[in-house]
Amino acid sequence: MRLALGVAYRGQAYAGWQSQPGGNTVQDHLESALSQFAAVPIRTLCAGRTDAGVHGLNQVVHLDAPVEREPFSWVRGTNRYLPPDIAVQWCREVGDDFHARNSARGRRYAYVLLESPVRPALEQGAVGWVFRPLHAEPMREAAEVLVGEHDFSSFRSAECQAASPVKELRALSVSRHGAYWRFDFDGSAFLHHMVRNIMGCLVAIGSGQRPADWMREVLAARSRDAAAPTFAAAGLYFVGPYYDASLNLPTHTPAIDWLPHA
Repeated sequence: MRLALGVAYRGQAYAGWQSQPGGNTVQDHLESALSQFAAVPIRTLCAGRTDAGVHGLNQVVHLDAPVEREPFSWVRGTNRYLPPDIAVQWCREVGDDFHARNSARGRRYAYVLLESPVRPALEQGAVGWVFRPLHAEPMREAAEVLVGEHDFSSFRSAECQAASPVKELRALSVSRHGAYWRFDFDGSAFLHHMVRNIMGCLVAIGSGQRPADWMREVLAARSRDAAAPTFAAAGLYFVGPYYDASLNLPTHTPAIDWLPHA
């Protein structure tokens, strides 16, 4: 029986999603908890790997269950063995042809940024930070340049393993909520560090260090050297993948409501 699970986590304490020899990744903790609950080894495949410090609101994984349990038993039973900052949110039975990554029709990310002359304290690790005042319209103008299908090589990490730098960015919105800015990304797929590299450029434009038209130059250059430095991981959230509606998989978890909204 193949299962799909939605997982939420705060990434600050972990070395990213993907399993590593040291064992301190979200995948390592999840698979350990699943294996303890099922009393047999379990491996998972995810919809999108996240870096160290990046958070997940509805990461989707699939697994082939070696034992039969009610779906919500997988939620409660696995959470019993997980650390407090990782929790399975839901579980659904899916067909054997379902693949958490390959079946996804798109993915969404959100970046939450604090604009303040003083660094974050209570929200440390949960937001990015900029001490310069930001201006919305130049950032929105620059964001529009990126919407559509493009070669995003200028925003691609040197360690990126994607077969092609060409991706479709379906939407990029910029909104302000008091001292916080929220940037929402919706795309077919994302390159390694793509969102954080775009954020570096948007902040440079919003703070007046670069004009809005600079984004067009960066995109056209198809060179990582043309773009701004990679922005902090702390404010980045993998909102999650989305699939064909016929699969009826949840796209919302309570933590999504916790982020600033318009």
